[in-house]
Amino acid sequence: MNWYLAKIVYRIVCGDGDHTPQFDEQLRLINASNKEDAFYKAQHTGKKEEEKFYNLKHELVQWKFINVSELYKIGEMIDGAELYSRIEERDDGDIYTDIVNKKAQGILHSDSHQLLQLV
Repeated sequence: MNWYLAKIVYRIVCGDGDHTPQFDEQLRLINASNKEDAFYKAQHTGKKEEEKFYNLKHELVQWKFINVSELYKIGEMIDGAELYSRIEERDDGDIYTDIVNKKAQGILHSDSHQLLQLV
């Protein structure tokens, strides 16, 4: 068996869909015997994890699987495998980018930042 890194893409639709289009791109580790099996397994995962629910405004929210947009064979488990995903939508993208960059600088230049240790 081989490990593959697949990018699974969903479209997020709220209510009647009259909003800025939102997409969630998720990187997933897939274990399969070959590239074709990995692709179909990633597609199956995407379809299986489509969701529908109602938000606090009683609007239907749908996560619609689009497809697998990228697939890479990897030799072994790799650093940086996705463990968490969150979509952020802001009115001013430049301000959000500045906040992220400042947080990154704080991690590198602060002795007070603690690292999470998984046991």
